[in-house]
Amino acid sequence: MARYRPPPSLASARCIWPSHRRVAGLADGARVPDAKTLIRLVTRGRERRILQGRRLRVDTTVVETNIHYPTDATLLADGVRVLTRTLRRLGEHVRTRTRAVGRRVFEIAQRSRTAGPRVSPKVREQSMARIKALYQGLLGVARAVLRHADAALGRVRDSQPTAQLPATIDLLRRVVAQTRARVLRGDTRFPGKVVSVFEPHTEILRKGKLAKPTEFGRLVKIQEAEAQFITDCEVCERGQADRALWAPALDRHIALFGHAPQLAVADGGFASRANERAAQDRGVRHVVLPRQPRAPRSRATRAALRWRTGSEGRISALKRRHGLRRCRCRGANGMQRWVGLGVIANDLLVLARAGP
Repeated sequence: MARYRPPPSLASARCIWPSHRRVAGLADGARVPDAKTLIRLVTRGRERRILQGRRLRVDTTVVETNIHYPTDATLLADGVRVLTRTLRRLGEHVRTRTRAVGRRVFEIAQRSRTAGPRVSPKVREQSMARIKALYQGLLGVARAVLRHADAALGRVRDSQPTAQLPATIDLLRRVVAQTRARVLRGDTRFPGKVVSVFEPHTEILRKGKLAKPTEFGRLVKIQEAEAQFITDCEVCERGQADRALWAPALDRHIALFGHAPQLAVADGGFASRANERAAQDRGVRHVVLPRQPRAPRSRATRAALRWRTGSEGRISALKRRHGLRRCRCRGANGMQRWVGLGVIANDLLVLARAGP
C-alpha cells in the first residue's frame, strides 16, 4: 500500500509549525518574512476562488516575549549578571557578586509576603523598611558594576569591538533609575519602564482579560478576509492604539484586492466616528464598529458582529497551533519572524484544505 503524502502546501505549513521551526533552521538567524510572501498567498487564494475581498475583519492580540515575570529586584540581578559576564568576555577582572545579589533578591521576595494589606500595620511598616534597605544594597552593587563598566569602556573601545557593552550599560542604568523612582520615591508611573534586560523591546499591555490582566510582549494586528484567510499581520509600534490601525488596514485591503470590502468590522477598540468616516470615504458599504452605549441593532449588524467573533477563534488557533502564544525568537526582528511564520502556516493550511 502506497504511503500517504500530504499536498505540497500542507507539507510546507507543517514544516514551520513551532515544533519543526528549529529543526528546519527557521528559529534563529532566518530572514523576516516580507509582504511579498502574503501577497503571493493572497494571489493563490484568489486563483482558487477562496478569496474575493468582500469582507474584512481586524483584531489585535498580544504575543508574549520569552521572559520571566519582571520585578525591580530581578531586573537589577539580571543586569548585574549580564554586565559582569560581558566585562569578563572583554578580559576585565570583575568581582563576582552573584551570591550577594541572590541573597538580597531572595529576602526581598520573602519580605514582600509580609508587606501586603492583610498583615498588621506595624509588621507591614517593618517589612517595607527592610525591603527599602535591601533595594539600596542592590542599587549599590549595580552602581559599582556600572562604574567598572564605564572605566572598561574607555580602555577597550579602540582595541576590541564593544557593541554590546554600551547597550547593556544603558539598560542597567535605566533599571537603576526606575528602581530608585519606584521603590525609594514611590513613583509607580515612571515613564519608559524596562521589563526585561534580554528582550528590551517588550511592552506592558493590558487588554482587559480577567485571567491575565497584564501581559508582557508586543501588540500584533491580524486582519482577515473570507475563509479564515489572514491577508496581513503587523507587529505594532510601542504605544500604538487600536484605533490608529483601522485606516492602514483598509488601505492594505484595497491594495491587495483592488477594491474596498463590502463589509468591514472590528471590535470596540477600533470604534470612533473618524474611523467610520474613513471607511465610508474609501467605499465600504457596511461599517460595523460597535460603540457604547449599546444602541438597537439591525439584523445585518448582528450578523456582522457574529462573523467578527470568528477573529477571536482565529487568534486562538494561531496561539494553540502555530505558536503565537509566546515568541521563542530573540529581539524585535525575531518577533516579526515568529509572527510572520505563524501567519504563513495558517494560510497554507487554508489553501491545502480548499484543494486544487
